[in-house]
Amino acid sequence: MTTKSTKDRLNQVKSILVSQPKPTDEKSPYFQLAEKYNLKIDFRPFIQVEPVSVKDFRRQKIDILKHTAIIFTSRNAIDHFFTICKELKVEMPADMKYFCISDQTAHYLQKYIVIRKRKLYVGQKTASDLFDYFKKHKSEKYLFPCSDIRKDEIPEYMAKNNISYTEAIIYHTVAADLSDLRDIKYDILAFFSPSGIKSLKQNFPDFKQNNTRIAAFGPTTAKEVRDQNLILDIEAPMPNAPSMTGALELYIKKANNL
Repeated sequence: MTTKSTKDRLNQVKSILVSQPKPTDEKSPYFQLAEKYNLKIDFRPFIQVEPVSVKDFRRQKIDILKHTAIIFTSRNAIDHFFTICKELKVEMPADMKYFCISDQTAHYLQKYIVIRKRKLYVGQKTASDLFDYFKKHKSEKYLFPCSDIRKDEIPEYMAKNNISYTEAIIYHTVAADLSDLRDIKYDILAFFSPSGIKSLKQNFPDFKQNNTRIAAFGPTTAKEVRDQNLILDIEAPMPNAPSMTGALELYIKKANNL
């Protein structure tokens, strides 16, 4: 592992690869960042999701309709859950309760159900936002559709508070094929999950960081960077940079002497 300090690595930034899909919003801060500092910013998901087959779902021996509440933490979970329901010919009863991690997730749920007729509980952005709702509705039997790779907050809270809860694996998170990026170099690689870092190492086992700076969003992503013996140059969120684009901008100002 190299011990070169991040201060010694403040080389000029001209290109960034963001390990997420390209934003659909034309006013995305990434586009504003690219224009403001004359940067090349590309987008490429490092992970992809694969649905669990009905056959594999049945092996989990989960009776969806024995639950009274469903927890959704992502759009992927919503899509794959309702796909499974459709294939199993399961219809959601009118009194089913839905607990969504954010407004965006709740809004997306409208693709499958008429929200105004349902009991809906919405958090601000994180799993812990839902804990007060879980506490107030302890008697519910919760179903948590999720990936085989997921955060621990909800399962740990449910276990600690003796709340009835079933985890349903409805999709797998796997490394995307990045072979076409082998000979393409970027000044910064921006990551948002430990899975993204693992995908980098899986696709390129001999990856040498050299002067490539790495940005990580969230403590678990930052930990994975260090666990893989890579140098973490940019970390978010921080008090002075709550977003990835904010952290990138602060770094670019220093590195490009602006």
